[in-house]
Amino acid sequence: MAEEAEKTEKKTEAVKEEKGPSKVQQARGSHKLRLGVILFLMVVVAVMFVVWAKARIALAVIFVMLLGALGLEVSQNDWDLGKLWESKSFQESKVVRDEGGNILFDKFGEMTTDAAKGKKADDYNCADFSTKAEAQTFFDKVGGTGNDINRLDGDKDGEACESLPVGE
Repeated sequence: MAEEAEKTEKKTEAVKEEKGPSKVQQARGSHKLRLGVILFLMVVVAVMFVVWAKARIALAVIFVMLLGALGLEVSQNDWDLGKLWESKSFQESKVVRDEGGNILFDKFGEMTTDAAKGKKADDYNCADFSTKAEAQTFFDKVGGTGNDINRLDGDKDGEACESLPVGE
């Protein structure tokens, strides 16, 4: 009975892997969509600036922040603020993105500054990890049950890659 349930689970995971990321996940990773959202928000803030005189200072601050976000998105630059604080170096803390503008992660769920050590979060699967503990750490850091873009938790019980050895 347990073997049959395990076979069914493996078939379900195989079907999910064949489908690939959902349309929502693909949209979230879209560089063009992120640019569009930032530009849309800038237009909304500009209109509110003209209409709502009492909030002009706050709206100007928001607009400047959106300009910064636009600049980072257009140039496809990003920095790991924790690493920047530790190292005091922009070069060491720059986060690498792929051609599509996606941030890269290592297998520990940390943003990486080295393209050879990382890939997009949704490109990982259970075969990338040697132990269940390793997979669980990654799973928790990149979203957990509420955002399982990797489909590491097939039965949605909060435990990633249950078929792997336990490990440390």
